[in-house]
Amino acid sequence: MIDFDWKTRPNRWRRLRDILLSPRVADRELAAALAAARVRLPLPVIWLIGKTQSGKTSIIHALTGSARAEIGNGFQPSTRSSRLYDFPARVPVVRFLDTRGLGEVAYDPGEDIRFGESQAHLLLGVMKATDIEQEAVFEVIRAVRRRHPEWPLVIAQTGLHEGYPPGHDHRWPYPFEEEPWPASVPPDLARALKAQRDRAGPIPGRTPARWVPVDLTLPEDGYEPPHYGLEALWRAIDSLAVPRLRFLLGSDAEVRDLFERAAHPHILGYALAAAGVGALPLVDLAGVPAIQAKMLQSLAAIHEQEWDRQTILEFLGLLGAGIGVGYGARVAGRTLMKLVPYLGQTLGTVWGASTSGATTFALGKAAAYYLHRRNLGLATDARALRRVFADQLSQGSDILRDGIGSGRP
Repeated sequence: MIDFDWKTRPNRWRRLRDILLSPRVADRELAAALAAARVRLPLPVIWLIGKTQSGKTSIIHALTGSARAEIGNGFQPSTRSSRLYDFPARVPVVRFLDTRGLGEVAYDPGEDIRFGESQAHLLLGVMKATDIEQEAVFEVIRAVRRRHPEWPLVIAQTGLHEGYPPGHDHRWPYPFEEEPWPASVPPDLARALKAQRDRAGPIPGRTPARWVPVDLTLPEDGYEPPHYGLEALWRAIDSLAVPRLRFLLGSDAEVRDLFERAAHPHILGYALAAAGVGALPLVDLAGVPAIQAKMLQSLAAIHEQEWDRQTILEFLGLLGAGIGVGYGARVAGRTLMKLVPYLGQTLGTVWGASTSGATTFALGKAAAYYLHRRNLGLATDARALRRVFADQLSQGSDILRDGIGSGRP
């Protein structure tokens, strides 16, 4: 257990430095802190409903940018007929719930519906465009929407190239935004897409389903681009579901290069975890620095760099004492407020969550900037690094205030 003498002179910056230089945080302590955070901030859930081989894993791969092998290894059973994939695995910002085997065995959605009762959902139906027999999928979707008419519904029609004439490629511009579709859509494919929609019939719910044809292939399949229709899928999700889900997953326009895309959901996941822990009196004294230390180690691994003593001291030195004093004062004030009877139970909790999350987000973004420049062989200007920290502290505060990661649409 980390020994925090907060009654004397709270200096979280020095404590964080000590933890980084001499890690003493047990995995079970970090796991306990992350578990507490998930209770405080439930994850938004995307529920994929479709037959085996319909393309559900390909959709998760496209939305998260994770390798297919990583996704396959990351699924965890949740009920007898469903499994979960958290992204990123250790500090997730979103959870995918996959029901499997539809159309092959009898499936009662009741257990899965009960599993997700307390969580916000986006229903994502997935069906191959050329597979007309989808009644098992529609039956589950109708049952879910009858019970939860407020849940948004997107239906992805996948494998479009299987309906192309020989030697044909994707049609440009993307032709499925408005109906009637242009004549460039192959007739056989158009008939299959419309036949699926006709067979669905009326689907219960307060909002209509958003149908999105997509073709998510591997580069070696020869179709360009491999993620055809992904932008349309993002637009459908953004219009119906969890606020700024695209930003959570790192596909937002603000997240520009590959290293930043890989690091972003991890930073946000640790920031949300710190916010959840920061809302708990006293727990955050040990939990938040442990989360931040683990985040910085993870970012170094993503950037394929050693997070050794020299790197740590250089990074903290560039951030400077001014940042450290403000960081420590912000955390100390937050912690003391939460201990004040009555007032601390409300304002202190809110302040604790927001400042823990915001400082963690800013620290992660500053570290990613620093590590990226090291990868490029460039020196890091101290003033530029501090400006990144300050700017991202403001953005982190906005993220927490807007409720991203609250699990509510």
